[in-house]
Amino acid sequence: MGLMARNKHGTPLWVHWCTYATLRLGVMIFQMFPPNLNLVTARVFGWLWFKLMGRHRRRATEHLCAALGDRLSDAQVARMARRSMQQMTMMAMELLFTPRRITEWSWPRHIHLKELGPALDVLLDERGAILLTAHFGNWELLGYVLATLGFPVHAVMRPLDNPYLNEYLEQTRGKRGLKLLYKKGAMARADDVLESGGALCFIADQDAGRKGIFVDFFGRPASTYKSIGLLAIKHRVPVVVGYAKRTSMNFEYQIRVNRVIHPHEWHDREDELHWLTQEFSRAMEDFVREAPDQYLWMHRRWKTQPSAGTRTGAAATTQTRQSKAVSSPAPSAAAPERT
Repeated sequence: MGLMARNKHGTPLWVHWCTYATLRLGVMIFQMFPPNLNLVTARVFGWLWFKLMGRHRRRATEHLCAALGDRLSDAQVARMARRSMQQMTMMAMELLFTPRRITEWSWPRHIHLKELGPALDVLLDERGAILLTAHFGNWELLGYVLATLGFPVHAVMRPLDNPYLNEYLEQTRGKRGLKLLYKKGAMARADDVLESGGALCFIADQDAGRKGIFVDFFGRPASTYKSIGLLAIKHRVPVVVGYAKRTSMNFEYQIRVNRVIHPHEWHDREDELHWLTQEFSRAMEDFVREAPDQYLWMHRRWKTQPSAGTRTGAAATTQTRQSKAVSSPAPSAAAPERT
């Protein structure tokens, strides 16, 4: 069979192999040029993406208008949507050379750490922690840097449909010790990670569908995965919210933690799960507001909206009582996917 076989979606493996071969050829070509020059090329790709992909451009501008439209003119919205899409192409380009640029010795050339004291205290305590970020800046960089610094970090992800690209991704991330947990069956292993004192990383601004819990994000109801809060409540581990924000048009970032939520803060609240989920969502909104052009606005964060009669915001007061009866998160409420 070999390359003539098909994956679960019916795509022939030879198609995936050709995609993988094209990517590796691109990596080889781009490695011949300085990274900062490649980022100029990436911005051109992002500009073309904005101009040619009308569906993505319209989605980004619609989300920006809904979230920040009262503060921005139409021209500012369009410019921010374009920069958001360019940020995505730049991040994709950076993934090609991150393993060579971020090492135990060279990372300070590209990364500035800010206000990490409380987070480092949590990680060094080795009692387990949940680390959260959003589709902002270079979200892939966070776990990679922490693993490079020697912390036992596990990132939850959905495996790519392309098996060759997925294996390549595993190899590049694993070079610095970053471990991956696949969404399917991840929660059983997540319990083991937290019980052993490790750190579990999520991208926490994924739409969770009808089974999620609704909290406010930029003033609109957003369905959010329950599993993050349930894990924190079950294991009584801190939730650390942070980000990697671009500080120049080069490969230069600031990594900062803007909120550490400790177990005593949600203990004995009327609805622990809703309070905790709203709190880390608010922290993510805060850092997106710092540099909104670095958020992935075409991401379908508000895809699922509450049906009539569904209580959202502060009115949701019964979810935790129902969830406490569950010893561990159900597979259907598993970890957020990668976009």
